Amino acid sequence: MTLTIRKIIVITLVSMVFVAANIVVIANWLADNGVEQKASYLKENFLTGTAITVVLALLILLVSPKSSGKTLSFSRTCPVCDKRLFGSGNYCSECGSKI
Repeated sequence: MTLTIRKIIVITLVSMVFVAANIVVIANWLADNGVEQKASYLKENFLTGTAITVVLALLILLVSPKSSGKTLSFSRTCPVCDKRLFGSGNYCSECGSKI
């Protein structure tokens, strides 16, 4: 974990504490500005079950197909010559590169 990520985590946690401590003030400010009526209008007119389903389907389909972990497979591919390799060998039989 880099220093930048740690700083972002600390700043996020501090901001969450400030927001949680002042939630009543923030809620009253939003109610005074009419955000509640705008949100109600948006929910009634645009936030339907179909819209939510489409957004969720897009989020599922837009996930990167590459997995982050090591996949369990009986065959591998050589990164140099793209030959399909079977078994647990450490070298490619075609080009000799290390797997």
